[in-house]
Amino acid sequence: MRQNAPISAMQRYAMVGSATCLAYILFNEIFYRLLGDQTGNIIQMTFALPRALRLATLTAVLGLATALPASALDLEALTEDERNAFRDEVRAYLLENPEVLMEAIGVLEQRQAQAQVQEDKDLVAVNANALFSDGYSHVAGNPDGDYTIVEFVDYQCGYCRKAYDVLQDLLAEDGNIRLILKEFPILSEASLMSAQFALSAQQQFGEAAYGKLHDELISVRGTLTEQRLIEIANELELDGAAIAAGMNAPEVERILAENRALGQRLQISGTPAFVMNDTMARGFMELDQMQHLVAQGRAAQ
Repeated sequence: MRQNAPISAMQRYAMVGSATCLAYILFNEIFYRLLGDQTGNIIQMTFALPRALRLATLTAVLGLATALPASALDLEALTEDERNAFRDEVRAYLLENPEVLMEAIGVLEQRQAQAQVQEDKDLVAVNANALFSDGYSHVAGNPDGDYTIVEFVDYQCGYCRKAYDVLQDLLAEDGNIRLILKEFPILSEASLMSAQFALSAQQQFGEAAYGKLHDELISVRGTLTEQRLIEIANELELDGAAIAAGMNAPEVERILAENRALGQRLQISGTPAFVMNDTMARGFMELDQMQHLVAQGRAAQ
């Protein structure tokens, strides 16, 4: 009677009950081999690796796992020699097929980016009222425009100054954009003071006064003091002393608190940050990038 040939290490692993289970085992073997770790704390080791190695390892594991058939096996039956042989197989696979790994990493990153876009859209939808119709944020451009941009801005942010110029060009060439400004001072005490001053002007003297002051403050370089803010307001023929006196008014504090809470919900940690109609864009963008997002958003409406 013919006897069955001994089952190799790779054959044993090919018989694992599910791809998920095999992925877990492969991670354990790879990290044991590469890092010499015997603790079994796979999650901790994975995130301790450099990003490129982390992604490459994950991709290789999932690629092998999903290619294997599913059946049941008692993995405790593996001998030490079989485990060592399998580790060598995994290492050889990683070394002999780097181009496959790089291609798979690209696919993985694309999927992650798509997932982030959808998450952002969900965040915008959930916070739509606070973003687009809070009743207090200044509206520039065309209030009835068919496309809305919300900007979270800090007057001490250099990239916010650059974004201001881009936005002015965009509004000049596209008369159908509504721009909503959210005071979001996060960089310094001067940031907070400037935001309080601008909101105080809005509360006391209206949207036109806020608009003039915003245009001036976003262009000023260097650290602003309260006295300098008063001087700027006076130069714009506003009552700087009165504006300064209202900087700590309850309504000013409420608006800033609301904006901070909104930024946290939207996972905004820097400025400038934009909501472009129904999705988000974090960081400075050149004019052509904004134009592309606007055209893309209108096409999807």
